[in-house]
Order: sequence, then structure tokens, then C-alpha cells
Amino acid sequence: MFIPLHDANSLRHIKLQYVTLSLIALNVGVYVLTSLGSEETVRAAMLGLGYIPSVVFDHAELPPEWVVIPEDLSYVTYSFLHADILHLGGNMLFLWVFGDNVEDALGHFRFLVFYLLCAAAGALAHGLLMPQSQMPLIGASGAIAGIVAAYLILHPRVKIWILAFARIPLRLPAYIVLALWIGFQFLMMAATDEENISWAAHVGGIVAGSLLVLVLRRPGVPLFDRRIVTPRAVDVADDAPPAAAEPSAPSPWGRR
Repeated sequence: MFIPLHDANSLRHIKLQYVTLSLIALNVGVYVLTSLGSEETVRAAMLGLGYIPSVVFDHAELPPEWVVIPEDLSYVTYSFLHADILHLGGNMLFLWVFGDNVEDALGHFRFLVFYLLCAAAGALAHGLLMPQSQMPLIGASGAIAGIVAAYLILHPRVKIWILAFARIPLRLPAYIVLALWIGFQFLMMAATDEENISWAAHVGGIVAGSLLVLVLRRPGVPLFDRRIVTPRAVDVADDAPPAAAEPSAPSPWGRR
């Protein structure tokens, strides 16, 4: 639907979103390690660390040579594996644009807990919908969907630069862009049986993120941008020196 580019939304409580950056680095590192290996290495990673509903729900068993972790850990480990560079890049771009402000609202440790719980909720939703599936679920989409839902609840009025249809630059309020994205996930889950994309995992992450942000956010952090106000007009005396010009709006192409 769209590619997020930039949001002019400064951090209020933290100086650096180091959990967000660490998660991006970890995802990229795991992808490099798995993609540079042999085909057998990639297969071992997908089967050993991916989330396989039929295995988790005891409808099937992995051969012993593929078992590398307790099966319940796959509720989290699957989210650090990606099928290709586009799969990885899309998820990490969403994490880069929206993760910092959610981390700011929750705090570093609680954001990490939030991220992992959203990933687990995505896997659970996928498993409940397809409990007999023997195909490994991989990707951070469930966790990212939770971040998108939390961002929408925290900052619906913040303007976001996006590429609509991957080519048209637009600057729109978050409540338009993200609400449409979330609605699309629910629509696709209800309307398609496509197995290459787990829309249920996205929806599970969205539901978890919407609930968790309410209880994990810092005390006093408002919802729905209630603290965004329009500056009041002021009277300037005739002999007062002119005010300095405000800096220009940041470029949507600039670094965050």
C-alpha cells in the first residue's frame, strides 16, 4: 500500500532509541548469517527457528536433527528470520520510522517486552488459524504490526511522509495512513487464503499492540496526541526587535 519515509515526531523522554536500533541490527545480522550459508543452513534455520504450528500444537514432530530450541521459543525466534532482502527491508523500514516513538512512550525495557509479545501474539494468531500447517512462519511482521497499532493510538495526528503505491510522495496524518493499513490487514485476513503472507500474524500483532500500549506506556504519556496544540498568537510591541526566523521544515528525505 505505501512505503513510510519520515515522520517529524521528536523524542520526548529518551535521547536515543537504542532498543529499536539494536533490533534492526539483530534482524540484519541474522539475515546475513543465514543467507550467506548453504541451502542446507538456510533450511535448518527456517525449520529449527521458524514457527511451525503443527509442531507447536503437537500435530507433528520435527526430525531430531532439526530441533535446536524448545518449540515454545519459536514464538519469538521466528520473528528474526526473513525470506529475502525485500522482506527484511520492508519490516526494518517500518521499525525505523515508527519504533523510536513507541520506544520513547514505553521506555527501553518495556518496549523490548512489547516487541517480543507482539511477535508472540502474531505467531499465536497464525497458529490458531492454521494449526495443522507444517510451513514455517518467519518474519518480524507481527511485531511491526503491533508497533504500527501503538503508534496510531499514541500519535494519530502526526504527519508522515510516505510513498503511495511505491512512487507518489505524500505527507498525510498518521490516522489516515495507518488506519488504512490496519484495515487492509483485517480485510486480507478475511478475504484470502494466501499462504505466502500470514495476514493472521499481522492482525494478532495489531490486537496485541493496541492493548499493550495502554498498559505499558510511561505514566502520564497521553493517547491520541492530546498534547499537540496550536501555538497562541502574541502581541508584539512596536519597538520590539523582530523575532528570528523559524527553521525550515525538515526535508522528508533527511535522516532521522
